[in-house]
Amino acid sequence: PVAAPAAPSAPAADDNSKYITIKSPIIGTLYRKPSPDKPVFVEVGSTISKGDVVCVIEAMKLFNEIESEISGKIVKVLVDDASPVEFDQPLFLVDPS
Repeated sequence: PVAAPAAPSAPAADDNSKYITIKSPIIGTLYRKPSPDKPVFVEVGSTISKGDVVCVIEAMKLFNEIESEISGKIVKVLVDDASPVEFDQPLFLVDPS
């Protein structure tokens, strides 16, 4: 459901428009790790492919794996582990290049 923005001809250093945002599809509690003793799914610098799990969101005792709709590199993590998230809240910024 995310349209890829056209690449700007002269991107500014702080221009986030070339990045694609992965947003929360549901309300719940976001976890960046599959379990407390495991490493995080993704971190800044991680290369992801379409279908990769980037986090899980727990809603009413169900753990929903959130998969990336795009391929690219994680440039920013916008939420902390174990924090509540709202529907459509930005979770990650991805550089699709």
